Amino acid sequence: MNGKIKYEFTATVWQHSAPGGWYFVSLPEEMAKEIRNLLQSEEEGWGRLKATAQIDSTNWQTAIWFDSKKETYLLPLKAEIRKKETIEAQKTINVVLWL
Repeated sequence: MNGKIKYEFTATVWQHSAPGGWYFVSLPEEMAKEIRNLLQSEEEGWGRLKATAQIDSTNWQTAIWFDSKKETYLLPLKAEIRKKETIEAQKTINVVLWL
């Protein structure tokens, strides 16, 4: 994978409250703190950090975004990925990230 550092975690999928809102998983707060300490200098606008993500057999190029209200990074889950891996809100999934 492109990224240098590998992170793995389990999280519950949630949907943003806006109509047609995006689906996300929030990274564990301790993991987010570590990532921010190590890689904040590589963030682009709005706390964006390029990443490669993997859920089950699907991996894709994406980014995680720092949410200052939640104090963690969010991984957006595109419809294509959710469909491929039958992911919906409230489902708990295993995620691998390379940053």
